[in-house]
Amino acid sequence: MKKALALRHVHFEDLGILEPLLQDSDHQVHYLDATVADLHACAVGDIDLLIVLGGPVSVYDEQIYPFLADELELVKHQLDTGKPLLGICLGAQLIAKAMGADVYPLGVKEIGFAPLTLTAEGRSSVLAPLADTQVLHWHGDRFDIPKGAIRLAETPICSSQAFAVGNTVLALQFHLEIDRSGFERWLVGHAAELSHSGIDPRALRMDAALYCEATAAAGSAAIARWLRAL
Repeated sequence: MKKALALRHVHFEDLGILEPLLQDSDHQVHYLDATVADLHACAVGDIDLLIVLGGPVSVYDEQIYPFLADELELVKHQLDTGKPLLGICLGAQLIAKAMGADVYPLGVKEIGFAPLTLTAEGRSSVLAPLADTQVLHWHGDRFDIPKGAIRLAETPICSSQAFAVGNTVLALQFHLEIDRSGFERWLVGHAAELSHSGIDPRALRMDAALYCEATAAAGSAAIARWLRAL
């Protein structure tokens, strides 16, 4: 089987609906806690697919969270190998930075379920199933599109929601991995951020009940397409 390594920053932000897709595509899934693991010791040559998940820190906070520098080097190494790389939220920002693009505060918090607008390239990409689908947004930073990458999606708040480099690199600012059964852990884990942002978790819980099933179906279809194209 192929090895898929998922770098996790907080325990409840996991692969969600993506894990069974990876298993169905003949990947053996391994998690690594990026915040405390020895990332220098990773056997990058043994990683067939690297997935960098989300987290509540910023890529430009290396002085505060030193592990980010090591994680960035690991992402750069994976890019250099040409092997598949998937980034979600913080993971997408790390890919953008590793490719030389700027990552900086968005100026507002984009938190909640809202639809994506796919670019012309996005409509003909693996993200096509996500057209008009309510996906979960949960970020306060944004990235510029790296040189050589193709912008795939946007929202009115953030014009850079996804990009791809060939068939092997996919970076998603939004969350398509969430499932309703695990969403309560997000509401508890990010309770302080929600309170500070004036967002009622009860409204998010109601939206999750409305949208999670459709989001999971569309997200699964999109990532299944990406995996088949590898």
